[in-house]
Amino acid sequence: MQTDSPSLLGPDEPDPVRVLREDGTADFFLTADHAGRAIPRRLGTLGLSDSDLRRHIAWDIGIAGVTERLSAALNATAVLQTYSRLVIDCNRDPSWPTAMPEVSETTPIPGNARLSPADRAARVDAVFTPYHRRIGALLDARAAGGRRTILVAMHSFTPVFKQERRAMQVGVLYNRDATLADIMLSLLRAEGDLVVGDNAPYAITEASDYGVPVHGERRGLPHVEIEIRQDLIEEEAGQAAWAARFARLLTAADRRLRSAAA
Repeated sequence: MQTDSPSLLGPDEPDPVRVLREDGTADFFLTADHAGRAIPRRLGTLGLSDSDLRRHIAWDIGIAGVTERLSAALNATAVLQTYSRLVIDCNRDPSWPTAMPEVSETTPIPGNARLSPADRAARVDAVFTPYHRRIGALLDARAAGGRRTILVAMHSFTPVFKQERRAMQVGVLYNRDATLADIMLSLLRAEGDLVVGDNAPYAITEASDYGVPVHGERRGLPHVEIEIRQDLIEEEAGQAAWAARFARLLTAADRRLRSAAA
């Protein structure tokens, strides 16, 4: 189902943005672009079954729980996006075809077929713009207050992609500035029980990603993107374990950053 109205969300529907610990004292600032799988009522189910909407194509399974717990452990501000990335992918520029894909992995998305400019604009206005505007405003406020900020973009990845099984449990992603990524790669490898992806299973580029290039690189903030394999964080126990691990490792990474800058 498509809509020609710019008012895509009803007043009783979830806000596209969840902010945790806005006044958190940590230098870390967490984002989760694909934390939710809600779909605006006016779009129905995008023509998909409930089982498809629970798959990785619709959201980053488990990452909301990890990010919530990591935010609590670090006392860090976190910004989570509520709606399915099939409505609009908030880690893509809205002008890219991948922002509202007609096919995700190998699954056709009927509700994204032949979207009009008005359809696309409604999704941008309802979801993408409020989410990134809130991130920008929070980062502006921190900068105005002279606060140090380290951006950590939280994501998860499917264990099997197009019939290819991924052995790695975690990936560290970066683009131009690998300073924090290199520290995290070293710390994760030193854990001794992990296969760690170096810019894998994905790599950040300005043609494939939005969050880190815009909010991290353009602002000159220390930054890193973390990817955790979804089968490890589907359940609460895994979410808690990985949040605890990253609370410990990010704290250690920050010590190294501070030492290098001294």
